[in-house]
Amino acid sequence: MSDEGQIYRISGPVVTAIGIGARMYDMCRVGDEGLLGEVIELHGDKAVIQVYEDTSGIRPGEPVINTGDTLSVQLGPGLLTQIYDGIQRPLATLEEKMGVFITRGVDADGLDMEKKWEFTATVKKGDEVTGGQTIGTVQETETILHKVMVPPGKEGTVESISSGEFNVTETVCTLSDGSELAMMQRWPVRSPRPYIRKHAPNIPLVTGQRILDFLFPLAKGGTAGIPGPFGSGKTVAQQALAKWSDAQIVVYIGCGERGNEMTEVLTEFPELIDPNTGLPLMNRTCMIANTSNMPVAAREASVYTGVTIAEFYRDMGYDVALMADSTSRWAEAMREISSRLEEMPGEEGYPAYLSSRLAEFYERSGRVETLGGDDGSISIIGAVSPPGGDISEPVSQGTLRIVKVFWGLDAGLARQRHFPAINWLQSYSLYPQSLDPWYRENIAADFPEVRTEISSLLQVEAELQEIVQLVGSDALPIDQQLTLEVARMTREYFLQQNAFHPVDTYSSLKLQYAMTKAILTFQEESKKAIAAGALLEDVVNVPARTTLMRGRLEEGYSEKLEGLVADMCSEIQATAEAV
Repeated sequence: MSDEGQIYRISGPVVTAIGIGARMYDMCRVGDEGLLGEVIELHGDKAVIQVYEDTSGIRPGEPVINTGDTLSVQLGPGLLTQIYDGIQRPLATLEEKMGVFITRGVDADGLDMEKKWEFTATVKKGDEVTGGQTIGTVQETETILHKVMVPPGKEGTVESISSGEFNVTETVCTLSDGSELAMMQRWPVRSPRPYIRKHAPNIPLVTGQRILDFLFPLAKGGTAGIPGPFGSGKTVAQQALAKWSDAQIVVYIGCGERGNEMTEVLTEFPELIDPNTGLPLMNRTCMIANTSNMPVAAREASVYTGVTIAEFYRDMGYDVALMADSTSRWAEAMREISSRLEEMPGEEGYPAYLSSRLAEFYERSGRVETLGGDDGSISIIGAVSPPGGDISEPVSQGTLRIVKVFWGLDAGLARQRHFPAINWLQSYSLYPQSLDPWYRENIAADFPEVRTEISSLLQVEAELQEIVQLVGSDALPIDQQLTLEVARMTREYFLQQNAFHPVDTYSSLKLQYAMTKAILTFQEESKKAIAAGALLEDVVNVPARTTLMRGRLEEGYSEKLEGLVADMCSEIQATAEAV
């Protein structure tokens, strides 16, 4: 059977072709315009193709050509700072070719094939090399050193290698079996890149966001879901994570978001400054933009494109943070294609394989020992946009079954201007037990106990609030009134954090620990003063407590904190002595 056939049937982005002799996941060129598509079903001599572009205007009888390749991405120097569409076409290159609207059938390489890079060899003639081993380096951006690796599955003795200026397709190294290695590799997006073994998730991904790091930590190589209704701050939370987390590489997938939101991200991200280097954050970022009006099939592919790029940098030994915003839109693309294929629908019309596809994506996270012997990690943070904020729907539930951290955004907190609007009563993290030894060793021996005390305090406050709504706070015993005050201090002083304030936007783990100790010290000293006869009102309103709470917005707060706590203690003691 020839590789050229013809269109038999069209249903939106799903095209049935005959006579192309296809295998599953082969890439095809569909119609006179050569639209890109991928084989997703086979029925006898009929191949069902999902087309990554708009299919309006094509008709049965037009030619279909099977390329014989699977959907692959080009991996090499030049990925960082780029903004791609869902199938790794650089948007800047597409704009040059066709203006602001993407026309159909246009091809563009993911990497700049002409640009010369300064390659420095790190192996020499006669060295034995294996898949995943570094053979040279390229300074990709000012902050990131790109390691040129032997593709997985290849090995041999170096016959020749030379440093100098090369483009990504020129041979930089020849092996004794005649294999020629360039700086660029191709990798099929649906196949996870291999590694030696996975490590336990026992190192935290430090984000600088107090409520996340302290109460609901994420491990390097971990998975987190951020479900939340419209306007609750998902995108700002993900930007803060991209900017402040201690991952060296950020991959941001804007998957089916509204065009105006995506525009905001695309204009704001390039202006963000990396706090560690003072250089643009884009120097270590790769973005994939697929807005809600772009073809749904490309949206479905965009998630795989992003995670494959993330795995490539993980294999170099980098820690990668991957943001998927949002997996709900990805699931909606799957639902649309599934209905075109006339598959049996599952819950709410989503395909029956929704959960397994979500798991397949999140399982590509992890902190691993790479083929080259380094340690690298991918932490996946997926935003979920449930309709009406209802997390009982299938995508949210499927995500929660897989991820180990749930940061639940709350529209009520957002309306009260409490940001980040993460509900501390609904959110959870399953990592603390494996991370606690790291906290004890690196931050403080009693770090886990302090976290438990703060969590308990917030739980007790929630129970007391129900009584307060019935009888008012004055009817409560003094000790319970004090608990409410301490919990309010925890919320306003510790959990609220201004992402746009130059000082408050980031808190180190040591500062977070010191702040929580200050809260518990206030509780302890207040109990003593009240037992000695001081009035609750006097204790709560000591000026030093206000200074302590407001001081977090000032430079050098961590150095002043100890003195501020000492002032607060002496003022609280003075209230008891004045009785």
